[in-house]
Amino acid sequence: MLDLSSWPEGMRVIVRKEVPHVGAQLRITDVDGMRYTALATNQETGQLADLEVRHRLRARCEDRIRNAKDTGLANLPLHSFAGNTLWCHLVMLAAELIAWSQMLALHSTKARRWEPKRLRMRIFEIAGKVTSHARRWTVHLAARAPETPLLITALHRLNTLAPP
Repeated sequence: MLDLSSWPEGMRVIVRKEVPHVGAQLRITDVDGMRYTALATNQETGQLADLEVRHRLRARCEDRIRNAKDTGLANLPLHSFAGNTLWCHLVMLAAELIAWSQMLALHSTKARRWEPKRLRMRIFEIAGKVTSHARRWTVHLAARAPETPLLITALHRLNTLAPP
């Protein structure tokens, strides 16, 4: 039960009822197969759609923070402050590279929504061998890896982008 006597003035709660996406695991609070999401705001102006967009953008920001923690931001492995600062910069660079590669190279594939751990297991750990012959470098990828065609497609997409 919600006690509204201590609720701040001008605060409103917007509750939305929606069908969960395909493959979503239902929670104990999901009644009749529908998912209820609540948004509490003190914004007195603005349309409902604008408030929801602002809320979803915040959720996307929190997803990026969670992905950065999965990439290595959760632990600071070094003893010095300067070393850990460098570590944080490297982790954020890796998180940005992952985000941009998903947007540019994997935009119409299932890997567009993968978390960093899944990307690492499926794409980043595909075995390869670099060889040189006649002043040309060639990368030979493992043919038996299940996501090799996806990686090749992504590399071709990145190669066709115009330089800035």
